Amino acid sequence: MKHVLVTGADGFIGSHLTEMLLEQGFFVRALAYYNSFNDWGWLQDIRHKNLEIISGDIRDPYFCKHSMASIDTVFHLAALIAIPYSYIAPDSYVATNISGTLTICQAAKEQNVKRVLITSTSEVYGTAQYVPIDENHPKQPQSPYSASKIGADAIALSFYHAFNLPVTIVRPFNTYGPRQSARAIIPTIISQIASGIKEIKVGDVTPTRDFNYVLDTCRGFIELAQCEAAIGEEVNICTGKEISMHDTLLRIAHIMNADVRFIEDKARIRPKNSEVFRLLGNNEKIKKLTGFTPKYSLEQGLHETIQWFSLPENLKKYKADIYNV
Repeated sequence: MKHVLVTGADGFIGSHLTEMLLEQGFFVRALAYYNSFNDWGWLQDIRHKNLEIISGDIRDPYFCKHSMASIDTVFHLAALIAIPYSYIAPDSYVATNISGTLTICQAAKEQNVKRVLITSTSEVYGTAQYVPIDENHPKQPQSPYSASKIGADAIALSFYHAFNLPVTIVRPFNTYGPRQSARAIIPTIISQIASGIKEIKVGDVTPTRDFNYVLDTCRGFIELAQCEAAIGEEVNICTGKEISMHDTLLRIAHIMNADVRFIEDKARIRPKNSEVFRLLGNNEKIKKLTGFTPKYSLEQGLHETIQWFSLPENLKKYKADIYNV
């Protein structure tokens, strides 16, 4: 049985990845962000004999080294990810995403960890210069968030080249599903409709995205972790299909049989040169490396997501009536 550390395990993707790893027989040390409430986020209701939950901060080198004792593989997902917040608190993104990744890599090096999976984002590509976007596409830092993730990826790869740290940069395109923060477009729409709101507030609906259902994203992580040929590589996880925000919200409204009107909320519009207008990924590399292909269609994934958000005990965790930065 392999021993793995998942940072950011208390978050959206991290909690699903933790559950999938446990289902596959791994021992999981799950890192939740330390807070005085002892709140474990989405790990709160997960119990398993092979799960160890620890609380801490990836920016602390002593803690990170301690957290990696007896660990074979690190899945590094902890990050600040909200793009709008990065406009007003950019230093927080440098400290968490860049310095935090440096700390993780240094600790992994000192503890002789066998594999390190670093979570990137399709935002590093910016608006597509060509499609489908492969891993050679130029990086375009169109927000402080995307700049911090470009920096984090570079730090991690420097440890591969300089110290032979077995790093893989995992680059999911837009992941969605149960537990996702309402700062993202799909849970924003679903939570408003499920709350009975008739005028659904959205931002710019012209951009396109390549949406991954969360369980597909997690499966991609695990398959890459078991692929030796992926060491030192940057690898997209995507579907190779795109859909506009406008068509996404119409599809959600149709599935939910909702008679609603969509209105533009200017607070949700990104600065002009910061918006990423087109993301359509190329997944040939991960197919070649691991044989991975997505199992969930957008329709299937939306049905699963809507079903989860529609449960009162889940919906009450969301503030559908405000803009979640």
